[in-house]
Amino acid sequence: MNASDAQARSAPAILVVDDSSTIRRSAEIFLNQAGYPVLLAEDGFEALSCIVDHEPALVFCDILMPRLDGYHTCSLIRTSERFSELPVVLLSSRDGLFDRARGALAGATAYLTKPFAKDSLLRTVRELLPPPVS
Repeated sequence: MNASDAQARSAPAILVVDDSSTIRRSAEIFLNQAGYPVLLAEDGFEALSCIVDHEPALVFCDILMPRLDGYHTCSLIRTSERFSELPVVLLSSRDGLFDRARGALAGATAYLTKPFAKDSLLRTVRELLPPPVS
């Protein structure tokens, strides 16, 4: 095991759920550079499976996705006894009051507008998780 493997094992995994490969890849790069291991999913169904299999410490979830949208994905996480406390940050290009309120009703911990900058993504992570161990 090398140093980066040890760091990845000590840092909590973060799940990024978005149907846009560009958003997933950007978030993955930003989070990896900050020392966080990243899990990726393209929609809510993949996300739920990934959550059960890997138990991430934090989820960034797009709202508008095919098959199962972010609102419903968040609601399903909240109804799970095992994962009800898992922080879920909704991602959306919409920044209106209605969208934020609907996210809060679904149980979102936070809301981040896309496109997001590296600083805003990492600030959100720092607010919700302890820093990775170096």
